[in-house]
Amino acid sequence: MKDLFLQDGGVAKLVEQVLNQVLQAQVTEQLKASPYERTDERRGYRNGTLPHPITTRVGRLILQVPRIRNGEFSTELFARYQRSEQALVIALMEMVINGVSTRKVAQITEELCGTEFSKSTVSALCKRLDPIVAAWNERSLREHRYPFVLVDALVVRIREDGRVRPRAVMIAVGINEDGYREILGLMIGDSESEASWRAFFAWLKSRDLRDL
Repeated sequence: MKDLFLQDGGVAKLVEQVLNQVLQAQVTEQLKASPYERTDERRGYRNGTLPHPITTRVGRLILQVPRIRNGEFSTELFARYQRSEQALVIALMEMVINGVSTRKVAQITEELCGTEFSKSTVSALCKRLDPIVAAWNERSLREHRYPFVLVDALVVRIREDGRVRPRAVMIAVGINEDGYREILGLMIGDSESEASWRAFFAWLKSRDLRDL
């Protein structure tokens, strides 16, 4: 025990050993028999293990998940881990939303978890935000009145089809009846042309923006 805590990654190794023992205990309970034990209550037979790497707060663990012949081993352990993993994914998304670059997020997760998350991995995780953002950007505006609407465009450089090009992001900010500003939506256009603005205003109108 003392050596485990003194060595680098010792805590992770200790947790790994304990969890593997838990998995073995669970498969014994599920099969109603220990390895090589003969009993009338036996519900199946072991068929080796399958390595399953997971990243935790104490480091990277390799769990040996039991396999069962003609059956499937079930455990609550991974469901709990998935909830923790989901919390980590949400934290990564929040960092990106708050303006932290994917490169910096990768560095932060490596320091916290002991395992590197590449920029492409972080970007892939953040794609889960796309349907949430799309639903917000297409929401109905009928429930509230916005007596005043401010519009502007922001030119940004984005990557499309393997090349970087400038695009105009048209933004509408509504001032509600209480005097507070709300972002009503945004649309990406090729440029600040009359056609782009016409399409933008038609889109806002289709979402029931009225009484300006």
